[in-house]
Amino acid sequence: MKTALRKILRNFGIDIVRYSPVPAEGHISIDSHRKNSSFLKLLHLYEIDLVLDVGANNGQFASKLFKIGYVGKIVSFEPLSSAYEKLLEASRLHPNWEIAPRCAIGDKNTEIEINISNNSESSSLLPILSAHVDAAPSSVYIGSEKVKMLKLSEAADSYMKKSQATFLKIDVQGFEDKVLEGAAEILTNIKGMQLELSFIPLYEGGILFEEMCNKLKKMGFEIYYISPGFSDPRTGRMLQADRIFFRNKL
Repeated sequence: MKTALRKILRNFGIDIVRYSPVPAEGHISIDSHRKNSSFLKLLHLYEIDLVLDVGANNGQFASKLFKIGYVGKIVSFEPLSSAYEKLLEASRLHPNWEIAPRCAIGDKNTEIEINISNNSESSSLLPILSAHVDAAPSSVYIGSEKVKMLKLSEAADSYMKKSQATFLKIDVQGFEDKVLEGAAEILTNIKGMQLELSFIPLYEGGILFEEMCNKLKKMGFEIYYISPGFSDPRTGRMLQADRIFFRNKL
């Protein structure tokens, strides 16, 4: 039916194409069709049996990962009290999904203050810049709260001891390099990573994509997959993208 209609409309110079909106903030990049999931294929290739979900928010990433067919274990870390409650609720649907005690993940063990954004997903330990708020007004900060911060090497150690191959997902709004600094002792046991990286400064002091890619290359990781992320709806310019890295075994 759709093919026949398309042929008729083409006689009048009209074509039907799938509408693809500009990705908005909070967009989850995992391809959603199980048979065609490039991400799931990579997890299988590297025999990943543990995913560390750092910056889990309400559990969007983990929920989507289980939906596309991942059957291993996921451990989620989240600092915001409001998001943490929703995360606990979401995890009850999956026996292989464990929620770590509420904490931020960074480069040292201490107590910190996290900025809370109106949309929750843009909350960060760093000050937000006008370029971000202009592109996404809902990202404006509306408060803050104190929370314990731990190094990933300590927070994840007990989980990784039971794993054969670990994948690390980091979504921490500009704080990615600090998370990796605090993971130095366990990085050799991590086979792959997904990081949300910014092309322009969105958070004060936040690392940008080129610098982070160079750092990861020196650590032995290569880019295997790129997915569009947050774009400015006014211009269509992409501001962030999710990049998936693996240690090259091929």
